[in-house]
Amino acid sequence: MKIAILSPVAWRTPPRHYGPWEQMASNITEGMVALGMDVTLFSTADSLTSGRLDSVILTGYEEDRNLDAKVVECLHISNLMEKASSFDIIHNHYDFLPLTYSKLIQTPIITTIHGFSSPKIISVYKKYNRSSSYVSISHSNRSPELEYIATVYNGIQTSEFSFVEYPEEYLLFFGRIHPDKGTSEAIEIAQKSKTKLIIAGIIQDEGYYKEKIEPRLCDEIIFAGHAGPEERNKLLGMATALLHPINFDEPFGLSVAEAMYCGTPVIAFNRGAMPELIRDGLTGYLVKDIATAIDAVNNLKSISRTACHNWAKEKFSSEKMVSDYLELYKKIVQ
Repeated sequence: MKIAILSPVAWRTPPRHYGPWEQMASNITEGMVALGMDVTLFSTADSLTSGRLDSVILTGYEEDRNLDAKVVECLHISNLMEKASSFDIIHNHYDFLPLTYSKLIQTPIITTIHGFSSPKIISVYKKYNRSSSYVSISHSNRSPELEYIATVYNGIQTSEFSFVEYPEEYLLFFGRIHPDKGTSEAIEIAQKSKTKLIIAGIIQDEGYYKEKIEPRLCDEIIFAGHAGPEERNKLLGMATALLHPINFDEPFGLSVAEAMYCGTPVIAFNRGAMPELIRDGLTGYLVKDIATAIDAVNNLKSISRTACHNWAKEKFSSEKMVSDYLELYKKIVQ
């Protein structure tokens, strides 16, 4: 089977620090190659893959702000679609735009819907319900207007993470510095719990960081910046818990799965896909507000780190994700 993986070109595939859609495109590509599949990754020219790499964009438009995102995505998507006949199946990770080619080519397209940037884009997905196969990354992120063939949870590269049985005494916030992610709430939870907090992630909202985060940094509230793979593994594994006080209905949450694989329980606001990722009381706590999050911090000793690891290994490994997608490919192509 000849497979084309269409990755976004906001960031390199796999990303250097942030880029969850690119990370999933990479994990699937590498997993399929490991299974002996003939895979071509369509991404930026600086991307890394053990499969074939096809690119017309040198670097991601978020890494080179001189690039026009619309121009880049037009060139990138059309590059694959003009070669569509060379493949048995196209796996689209580039949102709704590639769907506009789906009735113009013979090669079937499977689209992983990583989230909805706006309800307005659902009309495009709805138009192509019958000419593309849709996969959700969580049950909570499904639109009732769309037809899905499966839910496949995002899978992490387990080789990049280590189980830690005995952590250090700190809480961790790992994610974009943005109101949606609840960085400020994480600080409040840590302060009221009288526990050290390490914050790691890219600053996506500079004003929010300057107003809500930076003035509160001190010896016990530390901003570590974005973390590369080795540092990420260490930060996640050595934390007492990951704080994930999200203020939006998050479609998945890679750091949640990564933390649990390391043995680290997660305390998350009960929104979006969190009930699908976290076994409340067993691999962390689903809480409704800051007060209940503080209670959860005080009850962390009742959580088994081995149980966290085993749950994530069973549900959220790259191997499981790749196996699930391969079965879908076979059904679509047959």
